[in-house]
Amino acid sequence: MNINIDTKTAAQELFDFIKRCPTAYQTTATLASILTENGFSALEEGQSWNLVAGDKYFVTRNQSSLIAFVMPADLEKTTGYQIIATHGDSPSFKLKAQFEQSTAKCAKWNVERYGGMICSSWMDRPLSVAGRAVVADELGVRSLPVHLTEDIALIPNVAIHMDRTANDGKKYNMQVDMLPLVGAADSEAHLLDHVAAQLGCDKTAIVSHDLFLYIRDEGRLWGLQNEFISAPRLDDLMCTFGALKGFLGGAHESVVPVLAVFDNEEIGSSSRQGAGSSLLGDILSRIDEAVGVTDADTQGLYRRFMSSCILSADNAHAQHPNHPEYADAQNAPHMNEGIVIKHQSEQRYATDAISGAIFTRICNTAGVPTQTYLNRSDIRGGSTLGNIVVSQIPMLTLDIGLAQLAMHSAYETAGAQDVLHMINASCAFYHTAIQAGENSKYEIDIAL
Repeated sequence: MNINIDTKTAAQELFDFIKRCPTAYQTTATLASILTENGFSALEEGQSWNLVAGDKYFVTRNQSSLIAFVMPADLEKTTGYQIIATHGDSPSFKLKAQFEQSTAKCAKWNVERYGGMICSSWMDRPLSVAGRAVVADELGVRSLPVHLTEDIALIPNVAIHMDRTANDGKKYNMQVDMLPLVGAADSEAHLLDHVAAQLGCDKTAIVSHDLFLYIRDEGRLWGLQNEFISAPRLDDLMCTFGALKGFLGGAHESVVPVLAVFDNEEIGSSSRQGAGSSLLGDILSRIDEAVGVTDADTQGLYRRFMSSCILSADNAHAQHPNHPEYADAQNAPHMNEGIVIKHQSEQRYATDAISGAIFTRICNTAGVPTQTYLNRSDIRGGSTLGNIVVSQIPMLTLDIGLAQLAMHSAYETAGAQDVLHMINASCAFYHTAIQAGENSKYEIDIAL
């Protein structure tokens, strides 16, 4: 089963999704809104759950991570879980608790780095602010989303006349070079005035905040034949969008489909809402508990784990047209040539021969091309969600992505056709049931 959508429409839907998701908080809220529109009900971790067979649910943690799932008609007859894990955060600059300052008659903000970005790509671009603010009320405090949509700030470069080394491999000092200009030093306007106006509260009620800079440039489809897309935050909203579309396309009757979108991947996932937390395991345990799994069948969840699969989806490095030498020539992916299956012998990527073979068969059946990615042996690559999640939950796991250029730039580039490839691969993955047998033998049923 493929999603019936053309390349241009898929790209524009992705751009619209990205525009709604400047930070992980807005990504989670946007996913929750889309899921609600599609019949899913919200659950609270701090409350009892009354899950109904066949119904659809989602749960959030910290307003920045989300897990959605569809209850099976009969969990005891369910062979396993099919899980796609992505992340909703991106490299950015976070405002410090006390952030207002001035120099040279200019007002600016004190920020700190979140994740590893290409600093130069953030400079000389109009920026705005999004995240959340915590407001005091009569009962305590409440956390509210903040998404300002006007151009407020800009990080200015130093003129080449004053810094003749600007094109010679500039090293940026985060405390000096990357502070955004926001106005005149004697301006009576302040950021929290804007935030309070959006929230409909008095500025004095704002007691704390998690606010980030984001660029407001919109996505573009471009190239001589519209082969490419460029947009902010393609890593990892491109995979998140594709996984969501596939998730909403239904699933094999024998599996529990799960969509997990984590926060804090860009800083290592070690948080209570990151992939290294108990979040996913907690939800899977509560699914079993809610349908009345008895003490006599406490092994049920773990048996299902053996016939389950986690697809960790996070973009990959395409071979660069100006610097092909950075890639392993025999294992270098290219834009518009399909899903990238990532391998790494030290398990920075979780793919092994079995999980890679199963996913390749799924994609072949769905008519989705695949390609491989391995780092050059003398260049250390990044890591992602797969090896972190599988250390918590012992399922078959593999890492995939979509080939892109300029990863962690403020404005990234990928292949337009790969938007559809991710959608259709995700749909096929959820329509697959995997049954583990003896001696690492697996039966694969793809209901397309």
